[in-house]
Amino acid sequence: MICAATAAGKTEAAFLPLLTQAASREAPGLAILYVSPLKALINDQARRLDGLCESLGLPLVRWHGDAPQGPKTRTFKHPRGVALITPESIEAMLVRRPADARRLFGALDAIVIDELHAFLRGPRGLHLASLLRRIDALADRRPRRIGLSATIGDPAIAASWLHPSAPSSVVRIEVEGGQPELRLQVRAYLQRDSVIGTDAIGSDGTRIEGDVDALSDIADHGFKHLRDENNLLFAGSRRNVEELADRLRARSEAAGVPNPFLPHHGNLARELREEVEGRLKAGDLPTTAIATTTLELGIDIGSVASIAQLGPPRSIAGLRQRLGRSGRRAGAASVLRIYIREPAAPDGPLGRLRLPTICAIAAVRLLLDRFVEPPERFDPSTFSVAVQQTLSLIVERGGVTPAGLHRELFAGGALAMSAGDLANLLRGMADPEVGLLEQSPDGLLMLGRTGERITVSRDFYANFDTEEEWRLIAGGRSLGTIPLSNAVAVGVLVGFAGRRWRILAVDDPAKVVEVVSHPSGRLPQFDSGSGEPMHDRLAAEMLAVLRDADLPPWLDKTSNRMLQEARTAWSGMTFIDGPLIAAGRATILFTWRGTTFNALAAVVFVAAGYNAEAIDVGVEIDGLSPSELVAQVPRLMTLLDLELLSKTMEGLRHAKYDEFVVESLLRKDWARRNSVLIPEISSFLNDIAEPKGAVV
Repeated sequence: MICAATAAGKTEAAFLPLLTQAASREAPGLAILYVSPLKALINDQARRLDGLCESLGLPLVRWHGDAPQGPKTRTFKHPRGVALITPESIEAMLVRRPADARRLFGALDAIVIDELHAFLRGPRGLHLASLLRRIDALADRRPRRIGLSATIGDPAIAASWLHPSAPSSVVRIEVEGGQPELRLQVRAYLQRDSVIGTDAIGSDGTRIEGDVDALSDIADHGFKHLRDENNLLFAGSRRNVEELADRLRARSEAAGVPNPFLPHHGNLARELREEVEGRLKAGDLPTTAIATTTLELGIDIGSVASIAQLGPPRSIAGLRQRLGRSGRRAGAASVLRIYIREPAAPDGPLGRLRLPTICAIAAVRLLLDRFVEPPERFDPSTFSVAVQQTLSLIVERGGVTPAGLHRELFAGGALAMSAGDLANLLRGMADPEVGLLEQSPDGLLMLGRTGERITVSRDFYANFDTEEEWRLIAGGRSLGTIPLSNAVAVGVLVGFAGRRWRILAVDDPAKVVEVVSHPSGRLPQFDSGSGEPMHDRLAAEMLAVLRDADLPPWLDKTSNRMLQEARTAWSGMTFIDGPLIAAGRATILFTWRGTTFNALAAVVFVAAGYNAEAIDVGVEIDGLSPSELVAQVPRLMTLLDLELLSKTMEGLRHAKYDEFVVESLLRKDWARRNSVLIPEISSFLNDIAEPKGAVV
């Protein structure tokens, strides 16, 4: 496991010795498999490694859906050298060409997993862990695994992922290196809710006099400070990206200057994204990319002058990853700006605590402390991935026994489950109304009618859903896609790719929308935001910020005032019954814990019959006063039974194949993931019932 900063040379550190070994290799088959979470990263690494491989006489092939077919065909005929591949392409190989998969992967020397931290959580990580296990089964000897990352929060968890049966044998190579000077500022802007969306632009490219929303002020600052160099502005959601890109383009046009502000998100056409990436890397035209998380991982875009972020960071690992893009030239500083929107007239105790500003300050403090969140111990998509991998292995092998299936996929490792749980999963998949599986008289598991239909679809290879979308075309060129939920009709105006368009034609069967440039348009609805969870450490640091008295020098005048207002509000709050405060007809229970803890605490109150909602700093319970809540603690304690609580849970089907998982397993899995928190919830409630002097 090689851990070093972005652009520190991890790829070369891994590949130079591996390529040296591969150059003298005589055995047939690929020598090195490089696995990446992104097609764009594969393309970058191919450019970096192509010269090295050519000088050693080693073929190198890019293997993903957008890569040319010719080199893949040659590799099938004469497998050797290096393949750069995504997990989904590994899956496709195992399902569609299992014999070729054995020829290609059966004698690997090494598997290099780039951006290892991206695979330590979520369905793609579980998926890849299972695929690597299946590759091991194809080989006479287990290929060496090498993980590369700039942001590993818990090395022990990463080691267990790399080598589940012997994590202590994983060698960790960590290079701290010299850190560039960090220049940062948190900038807060007041949001006047009555004028959200107003954005009057003057001839000089800045807003005219009068009230505007906070995003207009942020666009003003960005237009002034980010237009002359290469920068990255991370805006969170795709809608925020389009909103900011549109406003900054309007400012450029009003000022009569070229527009350097270009959007970059997953719904944009690949050609448009690559155009932005190419401009950043070339460095000959000032370019500020306004992005979601698409430019967070290690795509080669060269060094940028600064990083900006809209909204407080919720992931310190993500913030570190982003900041690693700046200050990569010798003697250059890393520059970070965090833009915060605060209500001009905050409502209620939570509003007066100025939580966006407090969260931003806490995140910067943890960044300076070099903290990185570890991945969650349990993943809620385990059974969904298990369904997909069960179907995949049956296709690869032509059938498999339940015992063989358990041995191959589920006896230890990322998808570990008991034989009993697997039997329940298989029974549900074989239910006649589900139709994923059938079993032959001799006990062999085979595909049912639904299983056959699912596994022949190209959508099967990925463990994440891809919703149906409209495809936008302008002048024969693809712009990208928008969710099907957006209403489209001839004449409707729409904003996309940082510009405004009018719909000329709609092909409903093909889901294609033809557009032409127009001076105005409505921005499409995408997601509601990242929904990124908050770690316990960040929530605790927010409380520490409120309790402290320091005024960080990296706050602008407004954020400094927000901090002081928040501390005054916090110190002035009257906590009669422990960490509880009345908020109208509701009570806020301050836990200062992360998303997982607060979600479970909210479930306990819901099980008791109350309307409760998890918030970033605790739980809000409707229709219950603080004193009434304290009186209910004995009753709440009787509900701390995970089996009982799991029966109250609704909406447990979130992952792609959860619809095929029997409900009892989803409830059991929910209880397993939350089991460690029940004693902590119990202790927290006890402290409420018997306060020990300190308020919080």
